[in-house]
Amino acid sequence: MMEGVTVRVGLLGLLLACVTTAMANKNRDWDIYSFHINSTVTSRYATTIITSRVANRMDQSQEIEFHVKIPKMAFISKFKMTIEGQTYDGVVKQKEEAQQQYTQAVSRGQSAGIVSSVGRTLEEFKTSVTVAALSKVTFELTYEELLKRRLGKYELLIHARPMQPVADFKIDVYINERPGVNFLEIKGGLSTKELANAITKTHASSEAWVHFYPSKEQQSQCDSCGEQGLNGDLVIVYDVHRNTSMGELKESKGYFVHHFAPSDLPRIPKNVVFIIDRSGSMHGRKMKQTRQALLKILVDLMEDDHFGLITFDYTVSAWKNELLPANQENLEAAKSFARHIRDRGATDINAAVLEGTAMLNRNPREGSASLLILLTDGDPTTGETNLKKIHKNVKEAIGKKFPLYCLGFGMDVNFEFLEKMALENSGVGRRIYEDSDAALQLQGFYEEVATPLLTDVQMVYVGGANLTQTNFSQYYNGSEIVVSGQITDNNIETFTAEVIAISKSNRVMYSETISTDEPIEARPDSHIQRLWAYLTVKQLLDKEVQSSGKMKEKVKKEALDLCLKYGFVTPLTSMVVTKPQGEASQVAHKPKEGEKPSGSRQDFSGLGFQFMSGEAGYPGLLFDAAEDSYSAYIMEEHQPTHSTKTATRATPTTVSSPLRLLLPAEDQALPLCYDIPVALSLRLLKDPNNELSMNGQLGQSASAGYQKIVIHYKNNQHIELDTTVITFNNGQDATYFSWSLKINHKTDSVSLILRDKEVDITIGLTRIIIMLYERNGIKFLWPVLRQRPTGGNIMGIVARPPVAYEEVQGTTMKLKIQDKEVEVSRDSAVDLSIRSAPTVACWLLPLQSALQGELSDFTVTQL
Repeated sequence: MMEGVTVRVGLLGLLLACVTTAMANKNRDWDIYSFHINSTVTSRYATTIITSRVANRMDQSQEIEFHVKIPKMAFISKFKMTIEGQTYDGVVKQKEEAQQQYTQAVSRGQSAGIVSSVGRTLEEFKTSVTVAALSKVTFELTYEELLKRRLGKYELLIHARPMQPVADFKIDVYINERPGVNFLEIKGGLSTKELANAITKTHASSEAWVHFYPSKEQQSQCDSCGEQGLNGDLVIVYDVHRNTSMGELKESKGYFVHHFAPSDLPRIPKNVVFIIDRSGSMHGRKMKQTRQALLKILVDLMEDDHFGLITFDYTVSAWKNELLPANQENLEAAKSFARHIRDRGATDINAAVLEGTAMLNRNPREGSASLLILLTDGDPTTGETNLKKIHKNVKEAIGKKFPLYCLGFGMDVNFEFLEKMALENSGVGRRIYEDSDAALQLQGFYEEVATPLLTDVQMVYVGGANLTQTNFSQYYNGSEIVVSGQITDNNIETFTAEVIAISKSNRVMYSETISTDEPIEARPDSHIQRLWAYLTVKQLLDKEVQSSGKMKEKVKKEALDLCLKYGFVTPLTSMVVTKPQGEASQVAHKPKEGEKPSGSRQDFSGLGFQFMSGEAGYPGLLFDAAEDSYSAYIMEEHQPTHSTKTATRATPTTVSSPLRLLLPAEDQALPLCYDIPVALSLRLLKDPNNELSMNGQLGQSASAGYQKIVIHYKNNQHIELDTTVITFNNGQDATYFSWSLKINHKTDSVSLILRDKEVDITIGLTRIIIMLYERNGIKFLWPVLRQRPTGGNIMGIVARPPVAYEEVQGTTMKLKIQDKEVEVSRDSAVDLSIRSAPTVACWLLPLQSALQGELSDFTVTQL
């Protein structure tokens, strides 16, 4: 690359759009002179184009970085850069093919840039290109998403944070819905005060327009705005008219889509069993918020509903053995029970779900709808712990009679296990994020399933082929069933749609044909065809989670073929963008949550859009994305860059690559991170109240992790782990376990479960997970504190509590921590505390500021 200086420009769109920079520059040597977001929504299918035009005002070259955050449910479908009149387009390839390019580049020693996913619903990626002196670059990104109806409305969320006022700043949203737009609302911080005057909205029958054109002066006048421009949300909320019970049936170019959402139906009384995890890992705020949510949910039950409550740890306890009607007396008794739920013990998910299933099976009621709701924050650690057997047991017990909804609390939960269990039983998996609004998240999910209107819904399409999902166990008020497919021989005269379902105890049927009088959309590759492809790929990816063997490969191939045909970036594909000759190639991967990506140096960078540079002369860029995730302990091996430009990201000053750790933040999106020297003996945990401690020996490099970990408890008892063997010493005898075994070993004070190169140790109320990894041919250990001991005087590297901080705006980025301002830079790190090892963004700060003390306070002389 040419010499110059580095700047960062970031964008976020569709439903989220944002521009960020790595440093503030009062002289504005670079300028975002135009920033447009254009969203078009037709038949609830949203296509968004983000266009950013940036000028290099300097008389030397600069590296301009394009930084984008998009919704997780969206698929990138186009990306291009235009420089000096030359356009560089992206091509979607099979992930393995693109990965080969990356592997070749890495083998030549090329550097890699890491980008993480952020927040609850976003993924981010970035790339950069060198722009000559006094020249310009245009970035254009397109992505697509089917909006999901929740609680009677659709939402488009646009977040804007340009980090500077932009002269030509526009957000345009166009909505075209054939049934007619029922209502249109604009919410969010960007719709208040002075900025409200920059919004215009027009609503006419089947169309609606929203324009947001703030002046440069207005871009500094919202509550969270300032000299750096806009910083807030624009939320567009709407719904459509529902003129017929059959819903909307629309055709174009041989494809159809059917939106089915009747509301003129009596509600069906429900039988619901809440299965609540009360194991020790639910201690503290999780348990408090669960109680709060449960109390609110109980109030919302209708009198003709029947309900049951089950709590579980290593035992399963039912509030009552049978379902009870939700009358005032029973609800008061249930609320009293909920207020006294306390955390303790291990986690027997298998027994708890089977008991909830048995409770529903013992209480059949004609004309009602049954459902199970499981809330847990951990893996099964007692009883049946084999995940495949649990899936099999639950699936056989439920027998397709009712749905199971699995809510995973926090980032430590095995979400892949819960999601598969839900999908296999006609439900969904949903993550509940550990935050101040966790109780509201739980209540919000319940509201979505609180009012069943139909059961056993069958969508039948005579003359249709290649259909998306057509059978649904239940339909809830405020939601929507969407089915799409192809019309056989494009013959709409023989095409008929029918819906057969149960409403209370009555069988109902709706039928409709497509009118030939209405004009057919003529544009090529219409949105309905792309909607069909999008929905089909989404459902095939869900089906792949449930499948195994040859069926799994068949489903995967079918999804891959569609991704390549329609240019979707998914967990199966990547996008390669040719860049100007001499620019380094870059690679990013979009694995599913819980999937460990293949590859060389960045094996553990799994989640989010990750960009890896290749060598000059092998130009290209690869995009991918995945579920967001982070937890408290992160490491990253830093590589030297090949550029001579002034870097904007903080780098360690030590000769050997340090280990990077992450501190969770309290009620903040970005955690903190810091670098610590390698080859140290560290105090990981010390709990004097319970005579418990854990120490670890780091390897000689950042890629070596911990080579040995020793846990001491009660006099001479200890557990010693290295990369070859686990030694369990009770003070008299030693027992040795190989990492390849599956063990469930228990004594009076200790539970030790070993499976899949992961040991789960519970001592009293403290739970520790230690994982065995292999990276670049080096085996190492990684400890995770899943459940923190109670009481005071707890200390250690892994025992640090979440840190409260505030961002301090200025010419350099600072955080205010415990009334002290600390200079930081935005960076990233790889999280090995989760098997999928996501890469996360973080605020990098000095070691002493992170530890709030000296390093010597956290080192030991012997393990």
